[in-house]
Amino acid sequence: MPALLFGAGILLAWWLLARSGSLPRYVLPDPVAVARRLLLGLTQARLLPAAATTMQEALLGCLLAAALALPLAWALSHWQLFSRTVLPYVAASQAVPAIALAPLFVVWFGYGTWPVVLLCAFMVFFPITVTTLVGLRGLDQDVIDAARLDGAHGLQLVWHLEVPMALPSVLAGMRTGFTLSVTGAVVGELTMGGSGLGQVLASQRQSADTTGLFATIILLCLLATSIHACLHQLERRSRVVADVRGRQSH
Repeated sequence: MPALLFGAGILLAWWLLARSGSLPRYVLPDPVAVARRLLLGLTQARLLPAAATTMQEALLGCLLAAALALPLAWALSHWQLFSRTVLPYVAASQAVPAIALAPLFVVWFGYGTWPVVLLCAFMVFFPITVTTLVGLRGLDQDVIDAARLDGAHGLQLVWHLEVPMALPSVLAGMRTGFTLSVTGAVVGELTMGGSGLGQVLASQRQSADTTGLFATIILLCLLATSIHACLHQLERRSRVVADVRGRQSH
């Protein structure tokens, strides 16, 4: 409810400012006109298939990053020498802007879906790795030691204890990562081509279609917020499960 009220306040301020005439329509379009354009784009134009393409690229990029980041985070948390050797390079990867990598990906992989997916994975890799690493390093060692005394070792210990207890941190990283992955998909489409919302934004920018730009940006915000909310609910449920596992182990 607070978020809805805050959003309603922003919409009201936007509507009043647009209606006041202090700014021309091509600078700040009316929110009612933006809503009409968004509805028209979803029902009659190409916004819906473009949104599906962008979400597919973002999801694939996020899953690819998670497939690499989760084992790496586990290794970093369990082997001190490996962590001291590799972690600085993982952090250094964030100094490379995604927009600078896009032309290289075009040279290496060409145009299409997979270069965009790789760019999304690059943007998402670091937050998932770091958040998961923090979660694994914060596990209750008394619980881990008790499980070892009960005979849990190797993959059994990882799957039945470490994964459930660290799952809230993993989902928190995925929640942050997926939002970044949507951004990565749009940036990739703007620079490497495609048929998603990035190309829609590029076309609207070239035609100076401010109302269309607002509509597409709002759609991106709605999609990212919806996924963020769903993952947040999963994260809250996983925290309950992790607490139950911890109490049972004690």
